[in-house]
Amino acid sequence: MVTITDKAKSKIEELMTGSGLDESYFLRVSVKGGGCSGLSYNMDFDNETQKGDQDFEDKGLKIVLDMKSFLYLAGTELDFSDGLNGKGFNFINPNASRTCGCGESFSV
Repeated sequence: MVTITDKAKSKIEELMTGSGLDESYFLRVSVKGGGCSGLSYNMDFDNETQKGDQDFEDKGLKIVLDMKSFLYLAGTELDFSDGLNGKGFNFINPNASRTCGCGESFSV
């Protein structure tokens, strides 16, 4: 399961509204090869599920992952920071053995 904080939920809803997306859209979170540490996080909005997708709901927001990404992200919490130390989404991933300085990539 992937969860989100209240701040992340608010920011995601703000982005969806600003993009003119209707309630058929959801947050798709995935992992791709690349980045300083080997794997990088990816987020996008989608309205079509694929075979093998894992879907969750947290705080009323639907989150969908493909099976490969789910294996790397199970138990992850998505947060959003808008402080002086950096602005953006942060993945708190208990499966990551190493993360890069910017927090956008990891390795297991």
